[in-house]
Amino acid sequence: MPLLLTISCGIYNFTGAGPINADTFQVNYFQNYATQSPGSTFEPGMDRDFTQALQNRILNQTSLDLVNNGNADLLYEGEITEYRISPMAATAQQTAAQNRLSIRVKARFYNRNDPDADFDQSFSFFYDYPANVQLSAIKDEAHEVIFERITQDIFNASLADW
Repeated sequence: MPLLLTISCGIYNFTGAGPINADTFQVNYFQNYATQSPGSTFEPGMDRDFTQALQNRILNQTSLDLVNNGNADLLYEGEITEYRISPMAATAQQTAAQNRLSIRVKARFYNRNDPDADFDQSFSFFYDYPANVQLSAIKDEAHEVIFERITQDIFNASLADW
């Protein structure tokens, strides 16, 4: 009776996109430069939270190992460039009925094994909330929603095409 043996090489991500030609990744600290953008404000700790959210996204959706030694196959770095609250809808009394929190992140991705996959681009998302609610009351939920979308977009741009 013939014996059939199948051997596979490579690491597969959980999106089903195919093999990843990498074993390790590194996410450098995303500095918060939002105050340098007109109309933006500064949110303490957001830089740390975003960096961790991106690390967790990649850890949870791939079998890549996180390293911090500068020799990773995949490198992510960038800055938080905007953190803005804007009125979105007005009432009959000409006051805001709804506000929008917008966050923009500039991300750079470097693939040591495939430099053609490198990119430098901005990603943004928003969270709408009632104007009569203080940002501090919804901030954690808003950050979670926005970080979920932005980290998924960065993940898709860097890894989902493989």
